[in-house]
Amino acid sequence: MSERDTQRDTKKVRDKDLGADRLVARDVLRAIRERDAYANLLLPKLLRERNITGRDAALATELTYGTARSMGLLDPIIGAAAGRPVSEIDGDLLDVLRLGAYQLLRTRIGAHAAVSTSVDLVRSEKGMGPSGFVNAVLRKISQRTEQFWVDELAPPITDDLVGNLSFTYAHPRWIGEVFFTALGRSAGELQAALAADDERPIVHLVARPGQITAEELALISGGETGRYSPYCVYLPEGDPGKLDAVRDGYAGVQDEGSQLVAVALERAELVGDDNGRWLDLCAGPGGKAALLGSLADLLGAHLDAVEISEHRAELIATVVDGLPVDVHVAGGRDSGLEPGYDRILVDAPCSGLGSLRRRPEARWRRTDAEVPALVELQTELLTEALRLVRPGGVVLYSTCSPHPAETTGVVSAVLDANPGVTQLDARPFAAGDVVDPETLGSGPDVQLWPHRQGTDAMFLAALRKDA
Repeated sequence: MSERDTQRDTKKVRDKDLGADRLVARDVLRAIRERDAYANLLLPKLLRERNITGRDAALATELTYGTARSMGLLDPIIGAAAGRPVSEIDGDLLDVLRLGAYQLLRTRIGAHAAVSTSVDLVRSEKGMGPSGFVNAVLRKISQRTEQFWVDELAPPITDDLVGNLSFTYAHPRWIGEVFFTALGRSAGELQAALAADDERPIVHLVARPGQITAEELALISGGETGRYSPYCVYLPEGDPGKLDAVRDGYAGVQDEGSQLVAVALERAELVGDDNGRWLDLCAGPGGKAALLGSLADLLGAHLDAVEISEHRAELIATVVDGLPVDVHVAGGRDSGLEPGYDRILVDAPCSGLGSLRRRPEARWRRTDAEVPALVELQTELLTEALRLVRPGGVVLYSTCSPHPAETTGVVSAVLDANPGVTQLDARPFAAGDVVDPETLGSGPDVQLWPHRQGTDAMFLAALRKDA
């Protein structure tokens, strides 16, 4: 056996001893820190490459997502236990400290196992000295509960309600303030929203209309049908990628709130006949275009899907293959398409504050300084959609954000600038025949929330050009 083969076999044994689940979690956390990787994209790839399945894959997912989601809470605790700011701790050590602290504070994993496996991870790369530091820090963290550390480090709730709750539920304070404003400055609602956002959501499946029903998908997947979308199935556990219906393209993974955006556009009331010209003005990555395309296929309509990125446009073309959909590589503000559309969806680029539970590291990357530029883009896209829609046609504006500046603020500004446009009550379009529209708020727009509807915090507003 060659020296290289010996080294490779030794590494395999060492990696096996360290635990494949923790190794992959550490590697994803490192990639997030070093190159701004996305956990929801990288983790499934590494699990497949390393053939990690079953309980190991489930634990790796929990450790990765949970740690990434909790970093803003874990870092002050690590800093307090280490006696130094985390900015002064070596990045590779910090990744493992975060992973170990998460296990100690937010899982049922025993303290000895959480500390010893973290120490082994560091010792395998860095040696005895750094592993001793990690051991000391984690042992100090393990001596107290999460609530103790929160009480010790969070702003007093009597002085700073938003700061205290944001710290407690691992959110940047500015996001807590955005939620507080959007929820009418209700302390109870804010706490419920942050708590729901701090939990790992279950998978939502979408049954492609005309190919499989939600009832059939629920039966073969072991899930249950959704409460709001007629095409949704809740999948509490299991890998959706292993379902035949998903692999064959009869179903996909899509949050129920996102499904409702497409459903509401198809249900919206037009003035005059629907001539079957539909448009998705911001179609990437293609989930809503696929659902709209399936609905268009059933109703004899045709969908144009616009995406500015050529790579993403290719992905959309793959998703909508076989459906009456044309994909255009163009910008939504200058698509070159002819006006006269009956239905237009503007699912605008946004801060993504409504889907933080599904993108665990995103809350620590976003800043409030990004919002003004997004609002400008959203306003221009919605204005262009109103130019392209026919008189009597409907534009449905949506964002995966509850930020008032990106939602009601954009709609109000565009309505003020376009006196020939009427805002419709979007609640009946989202509610359908099975849900009381009154449960979706006071209208005329719809703001969904994880703690209210169990969906991402999607916003919907329906605008109709006067006939």
